[in-house]
Amino acid sequence: MHTYIHTYIHTYIHTYIHTYIHTYIHTYIHTYIHTYIHTYIHTYIHTYIHTYIHTYIHTYIHTYIHTYIHTHTHTHTHIHTHTHTHTHTHTHTHTHTHTYIHTYIQHDVQDCDRELAMSSLFCNNINTIHHAYIIQKYI
Repeated sequence: MHTYIHTYIHTYIHTYIHTYIHTYIHTYIHTYIHTYIHTYIHTYIHTYIHTYIHTYIHTYIHTYIHTYIHTHTHTHTHIHTHTHTHTHTHTHTHTHTHTYIHTYIQHDVQDCDRELAMSSLFCNNINTIHHAYIIQKYI
């Protein structure tokens, strides 16, 4: 009788504990780990990849486009407005606003001399990129 009870209780406890632990731990671990990993990985990947890609792509594109534009673009125009004052001897002051359009024409090294030979444009050697400046004054 003692042996039977001992065996039964041992078997029951062993089976129950084993089953319970196995099922609960397995389910809990599976669910928790799955959920945690899914959420964490998803969030991490989403945030990190999004941030990284956004930052990297933005920086790369910005830098590349910026460099490409400044290296390969032939003309781009900046409009600057300058205000200056002329004082005349007859005691009243006139203020004139002049807008200057600066067009920067960029050349390869070999184009600079040819461009100079063709016109009176000024060439400035900056990192083997030659800029020819045309200044037009608009009153």
